[in-house]
Amino acid sequence: MASTTYHSRSNSFPSQSHPAIESVEDRLCRLRADDSESTSVCENLVSLRNLHEGINDLIQMPSTQQTLSHENWINELLEGSLKLVDLCALSREIVCLTKESVQDLESSIRRNKAETATSADVGAYVASRKKIAKMVNKSIKNLKSFNHKSATDNELLTMLKEAESHDLSVLKSVLILLSGENEKSSKISWSLLSKFTTQNSRVCSESGAEDLSSLNIQKSTKNMDCKNMLKQLKSSEMIIQEIEQGLEALFRSLVKTRVSLLNVLSH
Repeated sequence: MASTTYHSRSNSFPSQSHPAIESVEDRLCRLRADDSESTSVCENLVSLRNLHEGINDLIQMPSTQQTLSHENWINELLEGSLKLVDLCALSREIVCLTKESVQDLESSIRRNKAETATSADVGAYVASRKKIAKMVNKSIKNLKSFNHKSATDNELLTMLKEAESHDLSVLKSVLILLSGENEKSSKISWSLLSKFTTQNSRVCSESGAEDLSSLNIQKSTKNMDCKNMLKQLKSSEMIIQEIEQGLEALFRSLVKTRVSLLNVLSH
C-alpha cells in the first residue's frame, strides 16, 4: 500500500478501498522504493508494465470513467499518454539501432578471427553511436516540456499523473543507458574494461545496475584488445536484448492504457 496521503477524493471515486486501487497504489509504492535504490533499468521496465496492467483495470471501473469524464481530465491524460507512447517508440528505435551496430561490429571482428575489426567497420560503428547520442540528446531536451504534475489534489488524477512521472523517468534512464552514459554522464573507455564487474554474463556497474558505457569507443583500432572487446560486446548485447524485450512489453501496455482512455472519451 502506498504511503502517500491524498488530500481529497472525488465524489465519483469509491470511498471504500477497491482491489484495483490498492493494486495501483502498491505498484506506485514499489516504484518509489526503486527510485531510492540501485534498481536496474530492466527491472523498472517490468515494474512499469505491471503498473499499467493495474491502471488498465482501474480505468475499466465505471466510477473511474465517470470521474474522468465529469472532471474533463481525460484530454490531459490522453495528451500525456500520446507523448509516452511516442517516447517509448523512439526508445525502441534507438535500442534496435544499438543492437544492429553492436552485431555488425561483432561480425567484423569474427570475420578477422578476433584479431581486429576493419577501419571501415569501426568507423561505421562510431558514426552509428554518434547518431544515437544525438537522438538521445534531442529526446531528453524535448522531455523538459513534458508536464507530468497534477494540478489537483484529486486522488485518481494524482495517481495517474504519478504513473506518467515514473514512465518518463524510466524511459529517460533507458535513453541515457543506450547512449553509453550513466546517470552522472560519466564515460568509461575501452582501456578501463578490466575495471568492469561482470555478473552472470551481464555488464554491470558497482551498484548492480546495467552499464553500457563500454559501447562508446574511439575510431582508431590501434591497441584494441579485440578478444576482450568481443566478450564485452556480447555481454552488452545480452543487456540490450533484455531492454528491447522490456520496451516491447511496456509499449504494448502504454498503447492499451491509451486505448482505455480513448474509450472513456468516446462514451
